[in-house]
Amino acid sequence: MNYLSPNIQNALNQLGLATPQDIANMGVVKVFLLLKELGLTPTKSVLWRLDAFSRGVSLGEIDDTRKQQLSGSLKAHLPVAIFPSVAKMQHFMSIALTEAQKAAQQDEVPVGAVVVCQDKVIAQAHNTSEKDGIAFHHAELNTLTIAAKICGKSRLCDCDIYITLEPCLMCAGAILHARIRRLIFAAFEPKTGVAGSIANIFADKKFNHHTAVLSGVCEKEAQNMLKAFFSVRR
Repeated sequence: MNYLSPNIQNALNQLGLATPQDIANMGVVKVFLLLKELGLTPTKSVLWRLDAFSRGVSLGEIDDTRKQQLSGSLKAHLPVAIFPSVAKMQHFMSIALTEAQKAAQQDEVPVGAVVVCQDKVIAQAHNTSEKDGIAFHHAELNTLTIAAKICGKSRLCDCDIYITLEPCLMCAGAILHARIRRLIFAAFEPKTGVAGSIANIFADKKFNHHTAVLSGVCEKEAQNMLKAFFSVRR
């Protein structure tokens, strides 16, 4: 890492990016933004150095055209976030899955959600649309409502939400309005999901808040629960 300072090298190690290929696979712009998330204050010269290092070229080969391309990508890139460890995310998702199981036992579509703040679950709930006779009583909205009451405020900027199923348009809007920091969900919903399936609301830069999204945590468990629920009804 001839081009990179010891601080940058240490930060890259924290991110698990040990080789030029690791950086290239993630994308130099995203890596640059993650360095900022770690609390560093890298200048654009670090972006040029990361690009040179990832491509195995000399720093002098990063010409003005390439710098303009990188600057444009940086401007267009959505905010990034560093997510908790896999073990921690699986722990919180397991609580959401327990909520989903409660929904299934009440003849509700098995979706559960939890809101986490400072590594503590502050709210958890599941679908209650059928029981309440209200179409929008989804797990996400129920959980966000509880969390807002507990926190005493509508904006949950320091909170993450874990959901067993990709949110619909209604719930995605609520997550954005609540200023949730990070969304972690288990299974994709190909018919109504808007975090990557039929659309990706969270990737639209026109919104004034951006929630970072990670999918696939405990995906099989959530899928199996949904399959079991709907197989009985078919």
